[in-house]
Amino acid sequence: MAETFKFTKTAIKALQPPEAGKRVYYRDTEQKGLYLQHTGSGRLTFYVYRWVSSKPERIRIADWPDKTVEEARNEAKKIIGDIAMGKNPNDAKRALREEQSFGELFDLYLNEHAKAHKRTWQEDEANFNRHLSAWKNLKLSAITRSEVAKLHAKIGRENGHYIANRILALVSSIFSKAPNWGWEGENPTRHVVMFKEQSRDRFLQPNELKPFFDAVAAQENATIRDYILVSLLTGARKSNVLSMRWADINFESATWRIPMTKNGTPQTVPLVAEAVTILKQRAAEANSEWVFPSTREDAKAGHLVDPRKTWAKILKDANLTDLRLHDLRRSLGSWQAMTGASLSVIGKSLNHKNVSTTAIYARLNMDPVRDAMGKAVETMWELGKGPKTPSATESPPSSPTPETAEALPAEPSEATAVPAS
Repeated sequence: MAETFKFTKTAIKALQPPEAGKRVYYRDTEQKGLYLQHTGSGRLTFYVYRWVSSKPERIRIADWPDKTVEEARNEAKKIIGDIAMGKNPNDAKRALREEQSFGELFDLYLNEHAKAHKRTWQEDEANFNRHLSAWKNLKLSAITRSEVAKLHAKIGRENGHYIANRILALVSSIFSKAPNWGWEGENPTRHVVMFKEQSRDRFLQPNELKPFFDAVAAQENATIRDYILVSLLTGARKSNVLSMRWADINFESATWRIPMTKNGTPQTVPLVAEAVTILKQRAAEANSEWVFPSTREDAKAGHLVDPRKTWAKILKDANLTDLRLHDLRRSLGSWQAMTGASLSVIGKSLNHKNVSTTAIYARLNMDPVRDAMGKAVETMWELGKGPKTPSATESPPSSPTPETAEALPAEPSEATAVPAS
């Protein structure tokens, strides 16, 4: 039987806790159904005790003094009003306990959607681990528009507007697929405005080449060192270079076949002499299907994923700022332009696609593309004193011979318009 008294701050403070392991209840004389539970540890908790659907329900409000007596009474009135309308407040709490966490939803998104439909699913996984892991155990209903906006702003300050927008897009995509797995709430990214992005024009400047090459050459990890050089020498996108396979490299024709690119088409990349030298040296010691295998036994991808720490050290050693791995791709294109290559040739070498130049790209063979890339690399190597290799002066075949023609994959005849990157 609960002791009854008028709840006040003074009266509650005067209560003595029961024996250890026991609990007692007090009932408020001012608000019907409002109770106070007192445990042996001294903890005081407000509850509403009512019959709901022919069975007793004890509905927790909050601990005292986290909520004052007046706040507890107001909350009790609301709960009793909901019960009168046929609602059971405990049902919502039970549903919340059973609700998916954001981490569980992401696992479903990754395994049932991204891996099946997105070539960049590994980037999604890396971005989740890097920027969204703090939300892993949060219930979906706890991720509100306000929380999304705060995270977007925080990433924008600390990592830049571009990555903040990519994370916002990822969260939006995850929640847009959530109804497939039972979520009935709203997408919390709605009305969160993306940052305005400026097109980057950063590339390696003439005075930056030597310190850059020196810093790269000084790195002890040969896999990462070679990966960075090959990224510059091919102008390929980061994800494609990271997942480069030996099966896709043809040393006879000095080409690298990318089975699928961001543009949704395959690409044949001409390999300049410097790139061939690096790859042949790696091939001589290769023990993996990947050109740049991961050294971590627990790596899911099997290949190098994101050498951020080494890249940061290279920038520090070379005293370079605001240079990203993707800027190496832009560097090759920029140096091609500076050494006289046409826009069509540059577009071909970087696999840029748009309606107005697709026909020109389709008619180009590998020779002018390789020549333009070679001229750009030669200039960069000379100014930057790039790594000297025995075969760097040897030219790859200028055109396929009848014996090697079959090894050259066919060029796509059509392409769709996509933004250049």
